[in-house]
Amino acid sequence: MKENNFPSGSYIIITPAKNEEKSLPGLIQSIVRQTIKPKLWVIVDDGSTDGTPEIIEDAVKKHEWIQTIRLKEGERDLGVHYSQVCIMGFDFAMEYCKRCKIEYDYIGLIDADIILEETYFERLIKEFEKNRNFGIVSGEVWNIIDEKTKRSKQRSDLPCGGARLWRRRCFEETGGYIVTYAPDSISNVKAKLKGWETRSLEGIKVISTRALGSAEGYWKEFKGFGIYSYYVGFNLFYAILKGMRYLFERPYYIGLAFLYGYFSCLILGKKRIKDGEIRHYYQHIRPREINQYYLDVIKNKLKRAKEGFKSSQFKIK
Repeated sequence: MKENNFPSGSYIIITPAKNEEKSLPGLIQSIVRQTIKPKLWVIVDDGSTDGTPEIIEDAVKKHEWIQTIRLKEGERDLGVHYSQVCIMGFDFAMEYCKRCKIEYDYIGLIDADIILEETYFERLIKEFEKNRNFGIVSGEVWNIIDEKTKRSKQRSDLPCGGARLWRRRCFEETGGYIVTYAPDSISNVKAKLKGWETRSLEGIKVISTRALGSAEGYWKEFKGFGIYSYYVGFNLFYAILKGMRYLFERPYYIGLAFLYGYFSCLILGKKRIKDGEIRHYYQHIRPREINQYYLDVIKNKLKRAKEGFKSSQFKIK
């Protein structure tokens, strides 16, 4: 049931989709059911060869606020090509809004394998209106594992890539979406460097119907993470620590894949991102953020252990 105290902001969203006939209907249903619907939703069909185009066309016919553009068939790619596909969607959406005189305050990116609560965008916009410093926000990602949902481990200052909303001014001030590896991570950094806050909001759920790594294969995906970490100038010491941490997660070889991606670029002397601010962030600022994050985790665990010990002593007495 809709509430009377709806936020006043409006939004547009884009979704890149390639061969998503299994997951796209669920996303469409969850967007159509939103308590606050988007002014415009652009689905970019990246040359799908399954039933995705028909699913999109059916949605376009039923809802005038859904539009689509179709690209030529190509290999599935979550690297630089992904950012190019998204940019085509953003450019089309903003030009469409300009042409049709559609006003909007926020810009969203939703991946095709996502399911959202029906109040998802309403709650995000409310958080934006509460905190004028928020530049990018998302909910918390929950993955489906063995028919159960499990929350993905993520720092609270890192909104997820596949279900995020930008404040329009933040999007424009940071240069929009950029052609690069891991464009969502880069957009987080650019927002922070411009003084905006970025946040993954606790208690607002995002369901990912695709387990991490399943689309590309674990080895290929984590090798890509390693390549990206090198590309942005991630500190060597922390890259090694990150790879070692992955070695303790299943499947255990993902740590090797990450380190292989990073060190293959290092040995071959591959080029790094030209943006000096981004390199400085990953070399100097990000390590401090990581240190602080794990210090806070340790402090919280010690605090809970201390409270548990006191509670057990009270029961014994």
